[in-house]
Amino acid sequence: MFQKNVVILQKFKINKFMKPSEEELFYDDSEAIEFILNTLPEEIKKRINDTHIEYVLDVIYDFCEENGWIEEDSTEEAEIDEKAMFDYIKKAVKKDKFDLSDEEIEYILEGEFEYGKSIGIYYEN
Repeated sequence: MFQKNVVILQKFKINKFMKPSEEELFYDDSEAIEFILNTLPEEIKKRINDTHIEYVLDVIYDFCEENGWIEEDSTEEAEIDEKAMFDYIKKAVKKDKFDLSDEEIEYILEGEFEYGKSIGIYYEN
C-alpha cells in the first residue's frame, strides 16, 4: 500500500499553520493546489483535479484542527504522523463517498508535504 510513497510513513513537523503576517508563514490553498497538480504523475493527473485536491486539503485542515495544531497565536511545533493523517483522510473519503483511491490520496499527501516544505511550514525529522 505504501511502497511508492515513503513520506506517508515518515513523521514530520509543522512550524505554523496560521493567518499571514510579515513574520508568519502563509499557506495559500490556490498555490498549494497548483503546486500539487504539478507534482502528480501524468496517469494520476488524468484522474485527479483541483476539486479532489481541495477536498483533501480541507480534510488535512480538519485533522490538524482536531489535534489542536491550528492555533492563531501559537508558534509551537507539532509532530504529525502521516500514517494517522492518511487513515483519517481515507475514513473521510469513505464517509463522504468521495472518489479517491489510496494511491491518489498518497500522491496528494506527498505533494502537499512538498508544498509545505517549499514554503517553510514543514520539515522532516
